[in-house]
Amino acid sequence: MVRMGMLSRGLAIAGLSWFACNAFAAGAGGSPVGSTNVTTANPAVPRPPGKPCVVQLFQDDVFNDFGTRPYSYAPPSGCGTHWAKVVLEADFSVTAGRQFDRTGSIWLAGVNLFFGTTEEPSSTVAPSWHVERDLTDYSALFRNAGQGQAILWNLVDGTYTGVIHGSARLLFYPASALAPAPHVANQVIPLGSDPVGNVTNLSTSTDTLSKTLTLPRNVVHAYLDVFAQSQNADEFWYTCVPDQYAGQVQECGGGNFREAEVSIDGQPAGVAPVYPWIYTGGIDPYLWRPVTGVQTLNFMPYRVDLSPFAGVLSDGAQHTVAVSVAGASNYFSTAATLLVYQDGRSRQVTGRVTRNTLVGQAPVPTIASTLDGSGNGDITTTLSRHFTIEGYVDTAHGRVRNTVEQTVGFADTQHFTIDSSTYRQVTDQLTSMDGTSRSSDGWSYAQHLRYPFHLDYDQQVAADGSATVATTVNQGYRLHRAMGFAGFTLFADKLADTVNSADTLDFSASGSFTGHTGQASSQTFGYRDTLGGCYRADVASASGAVTAYTTGKGCPDGQNAVYWFSRPDGSPYQGDVPVFW
Repeated sequence: MVRMGMLSRGLAIAGLSWFACNAFAAGAGGSPVGSTNVTTANPAVPRPPGKPCVVQLFQDDVFNDFGTRPYSYAPPSGCGTHWAKVVLEADFSVTAGRQFDRTGSIWLAGVNLFFGTTEEPSSTVAPSWHVERDLTDYSALFRNAGQGQAILWNLVDGTYTGVIHGSARLLFYPASALAPAPHVANQVIPLGSDPVGNVTNLSTSTDTLSKTLTLPRNVVHAYLDVFAQSQNADEFWYTCVPDQYAGQVQECGGGNFREAEVSIDGQPAGVAPVYPWIYTGGIDPYLWRPVTGVQTLNFMPYRVDLSPFAGVLSDGAQHTVAVSVAGASNYFSTAATLLVYQDGRSRQVTGRVTRNTLVGQAPVPTIASTLDGSGNGDITTTLSRHFTIEGYVDTAHGRVRNTVEQTVGFADTQHFTIDSSTYRQVTDQLTSMDGTSRSSDGWSYAQHLRYPFHLDYDQQVAADGSATVATTVNQGYRLHRAMGFAGFTLFADKLADTVNSADTLDFSASGSFTGHTGQASSQTFGYRDTLGGCYRADVASASGAVTAYTTGKGCPDGQNAVYWFSRPDGSPYQGDVPVFW
């Protein structure tokens, strides 16, 4: 939806260099320069060697109403039940015309397989795009037949004419000596109440997505994949200000801090940062044609480590796992999936949580202001929390102590310039998460995450009453991960996704839209790992068409090459146990 301001108010494989022959070369194909179709620098999901078994979920479904599109799923035949990799591929398109960005999701037996939004069409461009998601961790889900559905609500009438089409399939890559099946979760459990699958909308900070369940008596590790997507009044949460300043600066209230909170039986159990995704109709639709914002078409979940609670979850009693969104103000669409790893040599384990310093640390930010009587000045919002959660579980091979230690940071400054001819709001925001998960059996996982965000919204009104709205957006996604054993780093990777976009809208004195100028956008996506994997792609556009596209810059021999087991798109791999040890 357009926002117009005042105008309308892996794996560890050190030393196994012979895997290099299975590197995946991304970025193949013809140059998109000159194209007006959706173009991004995002990497595809790397694939192992071998021919996959393919299960079609749905084919060329038409999304032109507010109904769901159900499908039946059956496991692939002749492909075994343990796979080296499972990949979801989906293709979408929308006919030329007028249409809002829409939210789409794909589900199976209540579990989310895909979550993202759509590109907006124009009167002359009918966009199409391809998305992928690594679902190997969810392999246990795919061993049984089940019912699924695709949800992509869309209004088609005399005004909104864009009809959306979509297809999706699962690709199962058989395990082999060169590509063995990884150790994956024994159970994949959705938190939602819909047995087929749907999002849960949270309108306030006290609303929850939750499930009360009784887990097996031998849980040794547990993780929760969390999505929290802003909708409705929360769509532009990153521009909002605390209620006491909303009228003065003519902005939405409720503040600009959002964070997903995870609890077990009402006790704080972890947090998940909320990414400031901008959809293709957001702020100024021309900003996102043809280069979309970070993850706009394909969201990535954040994985919360709940392993310190493994002993508690194994006690045979019912437990409630819940997600809420601090600061939610109507509303966030949420989805969450619990991954449970069990002790294969014991039917029952025992344990408890021994330390949880997240208890008592409410997510309440500090607010400060230098605004003057006219609304000029800064509003700052900051929050920093450090917490440690420890627990143990007595397994068949002895006591395992799990420790999660994290530092969560949020810093936001909104600068306002307001007078008779100017309304300018400059937002600089940084969400950070630095954490380490350690087990007494020697394994460790460290993650450093940054969401830098800059928005400059500058509205100028001329003496004749005409106006311009110039918008600049800089989005970033920075992720550095490392897996270690006995104090040594075995595998580490680092990725950086950056999107920069600018455009200026023009309006007549009567408020009618008359055109736009200066549209330009670019995206750079880079990935490297300690085994020599490297990916780099750059795309730039102007006036709605791709002007430059390069791949492999800075990689060995100028070529993209990553290993089949890597996750250069940033999809979580914490919880995977290396298969080569």
